[in-house]
Amino acid sequence: MPRYFFHTRIGADTITDPTGTELRDADHAWDVARDTAQAAMQAETASRLLGAVLVVTDAEGEVVLEFPFAEAVTLAPDSDETVH
Repeated sequence: MPRYFFHTRIGADTITDPTGTELRDADHAWDVARDTAQAAMQAETASRLLGAVLVVTDAEGEVVLEFPFAEAVTLAPDSDETVH
């Protein structure tokens, strides 16, 4: 199985993932990136993460995808609020 590394970029700083995670493919890596960002956005400091990005690389260091934390922000399913 391929190994993917989930690095968090917040402004000019990057928190690297030194161990990575074995996943079946890049689609699975996208799912994990989304779930990770959504979980992080549940924390008290979520507002400072709105500009953060998960940069997912493969074992060779090539960028597979970038997942902005802001994309993890969603309204509750029963919300009547209009988004413009």
